[in-house]
Amino acid sequence: MAFAAGMSFTAPAPVMAFGAPESFAELADKISPSVVNITTSSVVSGPAQAGPMVPEGSPFEDFFNEFGDQGQGQGEPRRSEALGSGFVISEDGYIVTNNHVIEGADEITIEFFSGQKLPAKVVGTDPKTDIALLKVETDKALPFVAFGNSDLMRVGDWVVAMGNPLGQGFSVSAGIISARNRELSGTYDDYLQTDAAINRGNSGGPLFNMDGQVIGVNTAILSPNGGSIGIGFSMASNVVNKVVDQLKEYGTTRRGWLGVRIQDVTPDIAESMALAAAEGALVTDVPEGPAKEAGMQPGDVIQLFNGQEIKDAGDLTRRVADAPVGEAVPVVVLRDGKTETLQVTLGLREEAEAKTFPAAQPGGAPEAKSLDLLGLTLEPLTRDLRDRMGLAPDDQGLVVTKVDPMSEAYTKGFREGDVITEAGQQKVARLSDLEARIQEAKDAGRRSILLLIRRDGDPRFVALTVN
Repeated sequence: MAFAAGMSFTAPAPVMAFGAPESFAELADKISPSVVNITTSSVVSGPAQAGPMVPEGSPFEDFFNEFGDQGQGQGEPRRSEALGSGFVISEDGYIVTNNHVIEGADEITIEFFSGQKLPAKVVGTDPKTDIALLKVETDKALPFVAFGNSDLMRVGDWVVAMGNPLGQGFSVSAGIISARNRELSGTYDDYLQTDAAINRGNSGGPLFNMDGQVIGVNTAILSPNGGSIGIGFSMASNVVNKVVDQLKEYGTTRRGWLGVRIQDVTPDIAESMALAAAEGALVTDVPEGPAKEAGMQPGDVIQLFNGQEIKDAGDLTRRVADAPVGEAVPVVVLRDGKTETLQVTLGLREEAEAKTFPAAQPGGAPEAKSLDLLGLTLEPLTRDLRDRMGLAPDDQGLVVTKVDPMSEAYTKGFREGDVITEAGQQKVARLSDLEARIQEAKDAGRRSILLLIRRDGDPRFVALTVN
């Protein structure tokens, strides 16, 4: 092989590989006393399986079916038991577990590693992160563990899970962090994924780092058969720690509330708005609330919240939730190509959640004709259409009466009954308004136009190609 004269080559830096620990025994000895088994009891009205739930096809299934329901009549009220795990976080008896472990329970019994059993009471729960805080009363100090910083965990780091899998008692499994920042179905999800064995009964148990600190609460598994296949999810400790502090102080959560509807900035939306990057949270609606009082508007792109960069809508939601209620925080938005800083005094989400966000009511006079454009058949809102769709008398915009199933609009979710209220971040009431906005986008050299649509009052921005 020949090399050109004068050129030099540098070998890549070696990657350090670390083998598995020689043993997890010392760590297991250290953490075991703080881990607990949780048994819950409740009265159910129909046939129920007494004892621990096991996956279908499990070798333990026949055992529990044979001995679990003896002496119980069909359809009669009966007491049902379920099992889970948890861990002690203070010497005076505070215990963390999953909300779904204790939900609906009449009695909660904690079994410690020593074999001691104590009744527990619920201090508070947070269904949104599936976290519950319990308390036992005891005269002696209990062994406990501390939370670690889940943000420091890297993919590939060793972890240890401990709990009560399938009702078999205290059990330890080891693995690595397989992935970070996983989202399942919750608004505030931030899961660590691990291949450490997690099964039914492990729910609510701790996931430890090698220093014996809790960096996750084992919550869910992905499995076709109910057993571990090496895909488990633990709610990150940095989420859990904040929730636990609030439950301990208030008995409930206290999350910040900005008062906006938002969505991610996709690449096509970024192009249609002439944004440099597909980042930030795009505001689709601003009902009555803190953001509106501070001057925020639909179409604003939130780029910074309280000095922290915002990557997407989920990022903003989590940062707002962690922010102090009742205090003003700076929010930097991009509007019409310029940045503005708004001072928003956050409200309390728990008080605002029950309120229904009203739909926007743009003004203008409609036309009486239809138009086929962008794969959509559109008509201005008439009195008859408003009545049929249950809209307010002064709601205006362009209603979608047909969608070409082969069009980009269909692929991006447009359906009959959707109402377009804005195009190019300007209100539209006439068909000619939309045609004018499309022409303006073309004249500006843009390949797409941003449309604001509403379905059952829920707003969403969608970018459609115009060239």
